[in-house]
Amino acid sequence: MEKLIGRSTPGSGTMASFDPLSRKVFAEASRPEHEGPFWRYDGPTWMVAVGVYAGWALLVIYHELIPWPVMMIVGGYVVALHFSLQHEAIHGWRSIPAWLRTAIVWPPIGGWWPFEIYRRTHSLHHRNTVLTFPGEDTETYYHRREDWRRYSPPWRAVLMVHQTFLGRLLIGPLLRWRKLVLVEVGLLLKGDFRNVPVWLGFFAGLAVILWFVSAVCGMAIWEYYVLMVYPGLSIGLIRAFIEHRYGRRAGERIAVVESNWVFGLLFLWNNLHLVHHLYPAMSWYRIPAFYRRHRTGLLEHNGHYRFTGYGEIARRWFLKPVFVPVHPIK
Repeated sequence: MEKLIGRSTPGSGTMASFDPLSRKVFAEASRPEHEGPFWRYDGPTWMVAVGVYAGWALLVIYHELIPWPVMMIVGGYVVALHFSLQHEAIHGWRSIPAWLRTAIVWPPIGGWWPFEIYRRTHSLHHRNTVLTFPGEDTETYYHRREDWRRYSPPWRAVLMVHQTFLGRLLIGPLLRWRKLVLVEVGLLLKGDFRNVPVWLGFFAGLAVILWFVSAVCGMAIWEYYVLMVYPGLSIGLIRAFIEHRYGRRAGERIAVVESNWVFGLLFLWNNLHLVHHLYPAMSWYRIPAFYRRHRTGLLEHNGHYRFTGYGEIARRWFLKPVFVPVHPIK
């Protein structure tokens, strides 16, 4: 029932040319590439953190001077970059302790869910053997076949629109919020209150953020969500649109998008997603060079599930579903 996506292009290497678990390759992926203190102490990541919070503050302080189309693009970019920084704090940034990483990325400027819940669910997503499996992969867009049969025709139509590039941008955040509410309310109805302290902390932090935005900077809360939060979620979903699909081997379920620096920085090179899943602790700024050195073998490993950039992806699936979201074997 599924339509596989991606363009299969012949590679010049062989599977034997790249073994992700070989001692040599694993050592290269694990050891620091640079000896200077700037690299040893994750200087690029600190620069991103400073840039995100400084950029966010300047945008909300001077929001009245910024045309709304510019605010949606630039503000959305900054919010999406903050999500990428949170992702890096889960896996990398190992030069500082975990509590400090958490403290730096914890402020909920993205305005929609707690970092602690993201960290927990995303860690489950990294079980590569169950990637794309509904009920096991926490970030899959697939549905079980029996569930799909039970859905009403209008709901199936919504899910198919969501599988288009435009649909993901327009209604993707709404469906993410819906899923979050259903999961969290479901826990409460089962008598599971483990996330209550997390949500209380989140709402307290969000209250401070929104106080600064509205009372200090004079930006209406609805304006903040329309011009920065919602676009940030939409832009962030561009990466997730195509990075996973079902494949017989785990490696074939993880995409590579060879994008430019605009999206590379935005996603902290997580667009080269296969590298991240193979070596999740690798610092984001080391991923491009590693990918260039091992490109042939990596593409052999993921069955040439590769795209030249997000422009190609948008052109091919702007109004066309990327695949029917019914899992082939679940």
